[in-house]
Amino acid sequence: MIRFLIRLVVWFLAAFIGIIAADLLLSGFSVSGWTSYVVVAAIYAVIQALISPLMNQYTERNAKMFMGGVGIFSTLIALIITNLISGALTISGLGTWIAAAIIVWLFGALAAWILPFFIVKKVVTERRN
Repeated sequence: MIRFLIRLVVWFLAAFIGIIAADLLLSGFSVSGWTSYVVVAAIYAVIQALISPLMNQYTERNAKMFMGGVGIFSTLIALIITNLISGALTISGLGTWIAAAIIVWLFGALAAWILPFFIVKKVVTERRN
């Protein structure tokens, strides 16, 4: 149960960091208000958590050569659905959509790779004390 909660926190924080990075780096990408970041990141993280495994499984079975692009493509799909569901996320222009998918995927992937080290380290330190 603890591992599941840690993964859930990491998944949300990775989405949160990716969305903030895209907002800071792209003029056509905006989230309205600081509290909206939490809502947008939560919606995005849930959608990404649902579609990513399905896309990975389908691609691995039917088109192995596309496995590397599945993460960016699922990020784009999750951003599109998040944009449709949440009025707080605005993305304008085809170039911004593509750049946003790459930035959110890249920063989210880096955060998902780095954050567990900090979270696990903190939990281990607290358990020892």
